[in-house]
Amino acid sequence: MFLNNFVLGAVSLDNLNFDVLKEAFWPMVKGGIEYTIPLTLLSFIIGMVIALVIALFRLSSSKIFRGIGRFYVSLIRGTPLLVQLFVIFYGLPTIGLKFDPFPAAIIAFSLNIGGYGAEIVRGAIQSVPKGQWEAGYTIGMSYTQVLFRIIIPQAARVSVPPLSNTFISLIKDTSLASLVLVSELFRKAQEIAATSYEFLLVYMEAGLLYWIVCVFLSALQGRLEKRLDRYIAK
Repeated sequence: MFLNNFVLGAVSLDNLNFDVLKEAFWPMVKGGIEYTIPLTLLSFIIGMVIALVIALFRLSSSKIFRGIGRFYVSLIRGTPLLVQLFVIFYGLPTIGLKFDPFPAAIIAFSLNIGGYGAEIVRGAIQSVPKGQWEAGYTIGMSYTQVLFRIIIPQAARVSVPPLSNTFISLIKDTSLASLVLVSELFRKAQEIAATSYEFLLVYMEAGLLYWIVCVFLSALQGRLEKRLDRYIAK
């Protein structure tokens, strides 16, 4: 029986249509260029703005702001990204808030990045020695000046590795946007697989494309970290 299964598997591999790989390559690359990359970049930029605001809320002396920050982080980290995406695209229209697929995906991913990024930013800010605050106040800087001229630049260097990992994860997470009809890379793969019936080859090719992008970004991350290490006192 094992031999029969092996033979059947070999036959099925021989019958795979590898021409589909050539036909699928450009539509998936085009979907990545037109939707996956813009979706990733816009969501990450907006998400980091949200993350900074929520991180400052978490560090605020106000109980109200701290409470808002904790609630937001808890809500985002305690619910699946897919649920958040579905609530925004399929749920909000029931109360009159309707978004097109691409903006809905940006909103969902940005809010998600904001929740996870806030804890990274908060930790990075807290890692800066308190003496840096005192030094800024000593030369007459205000809280805002110390924060944006002294603290955040140092915290940014510390947060590069975890935020880079978050960015790389976001690229893969954008595949969920296919479920709300965004024609990104994986959506194109689904359409091609549905018409060609070469599910294994097409999905493997899609995975390979994601992997290549992630490897490239990981290499950039490594170079950036080495460059930033030059400014660390040893």
